[in-house]
Amino acid sequence: MQLREPANHVSSRAIVFWTVRALPGWLIVLGAQLLSFLVSRDDQGLRVVALVVTVLIASAHLVVMPRWRYRVHRWEVTDTAVYTQSGWLSQERRIAPISRVQTVDTDRGPLEQLFRLANVTVTTASAAGPLRIHGLDRATADGLVAHLTEVTSRSEGDAT
Repeated sequence: MQLREPANHVSSRAIVFWTVRALPGWLIVLGAQLLSFLVSRDDQGLRVVALVVTVLIASAHLVVMPRWRYRVHRWEVTDTAVYTQSGWLSQERRIAPISRVQTVDTDRGPLEQLFRLANVTVTTASAAGPLRIHGLDRATADGLVAHLTEVTSRSEGDAT
């Protein structure tokens, strides 16, 4: 088996999902900085600079991170293997032979349900842990689970 870039992107709705998911953290930081304006009047110039820097960094993060992750996150399932690629600053590619697949799970948190997204977790006999595919369209995730169930049932391996 060859480690290669998987063929499929996650759902484009994952871009908005990742942006919305990152937003509360930045709002807390900005809220704390604004609260410091109200609590203390000392050195307001430094606080203004810190606030401007925070707004610039938050804006860059909220614009760049989700789009970068979308370009990186990929997946593919063939009759012989499951391929995944994920991350943004730190990136990881993984491959698992179909014969090693033990379980296939889906999960959808409340925010993912709002965006009609789902995650698929493929557990294998590997010590490296499961393969996770985040940000799939719900129908794609359901189809992937059905396909993996069908493909793994044909495998003669014992998943160990």
